[in-house]
Amino acid sequence: MKKTTVAQNGLIWFGAGVSLAEILTGTYFASLGMALGMAAILLGHVIGGAMMYLAGLIGGRTGLSAMETVKLSFGSRGGMLFAALNVLQLVGWTAIMIYDGALAVGGIFPVGAWVWCLVIGGLIILWIAVGITNLGWLNKVAMALLLLLTMELCKVIFFSGAAPGAVEEEAMSFGAAVELAVAMPLSWLPLISDYTREAEKPAQATLCSVVVYGLVSCWMYVIGMGAALYTGESDIAQIMVKAGLGVAALVILILSTVTTTFLDAWSAGISAESLWKKLDGRKTAIAVTAIGILGAMLFPMDDITDFLYLIGSVFAPMIAIQIADHFLLKRDRSGVEADVRNLVIWLVGFAAYRALMRVDILVGYTLVDMALTVALCLAADRLFRKKA
Repeated sequence: MKKTTVAQNGLIWFGAGVSLAEILTGTYFASLGMALGMAAILLGHVIGGAMMYLAGLIGGRTGLSAMETVKLSFGSRGGMLFAALNVLQLVGWTAIMIYDGALAVGGIFPVGAWVWCLVIGGLIILWIAVGITNLGWLNKVAMALLLLLTMELCKVIFFSGAAPGAVEEEAMSFGAAVELAVAMPLSWLPLISDYTREAEKPAQATLCSVVVYGLVSCWMYVIGMGAALYTGESDIAQIMVKAGLGVAALVILILSTVTTTFLDAWSAGISAESLWKKLDGRKTAIAVTAIGILGAMLFPMDDITDFLYLIGSVFAPMIAIQIADHFLLKRDRSGVEADVRNLVIWLVGFAAYRALMRVDILVGYTLVDMALTVALCLAADRLFRKKA
């Protein structure tokens, strides 16, 4: 199989970071003000990035897809539960991203949201047809355009001469803001190994992927926060229109949506292969995109915060167990059908996450929940060893 270089992995995750969803999420931080908002964004991305790195490193070391690595901790059938949940969340992400992209582009060229859903979805299918290891010049051109156009967007927002204004909505707590910053890198945990497993140099590629994504994601959050503070506008499309970006705005919105959503659809196909070996990952990814197009055309998807927290509650304790097993306990449970011990610990971690959501914690509750889950794994291992 053709392997990806460190630079190719960096480009892939640059495209993942330049996302309309991340810019829109960044607008919520405006109520904290620039200094506190920046601190929450950075802290959240450090926490989420560290977890993302460890998750990607497992796939890079073993050469397994993300959902195949899950079987190392939960067993061959136990891992299928998370593969199914991952496919569902990726179908949801595909629909959300197409919906957001079509809505934004429709604010500039109002020819009907369904038209833009079809255009964006068609381009995602083109990316899938080309394939992750063959994007080559196409990905380089796309990333170069996105870099130039997002720099222009920064110029419009931060160097227009306007002073930051007050945001009328009630300020969220610092802990809640950190959690919202953790949420985006956390959403990539169940799929980063789908890309690091194909790298020539897994450790370097994983580090490059996480650093590039983390920096770009912070940049997108700051653009969103800056847009709300300096322009008083949370609709990025309208900011671009007022700045006279025109066609450039169209390219930013469509291309950023395609390069991010491609990863969701592609990984949905790979995860589906973990459920049934006869499935073709590429064809499944195309089918997922088609479902996403229909979902974006039929259902409103304006607020994704609950969706982000649901993803966190499912996958944060899952990856915590994987980290404990792979890096600390050196356990491999792929030979059993289901590891009941780890499934029970995951259920406790899931319940704890939902309970911690009601508590305002300075560093957010994802880190606390994952630390608790790792501690449970270590305690359970010691207990079972004593009994043995």
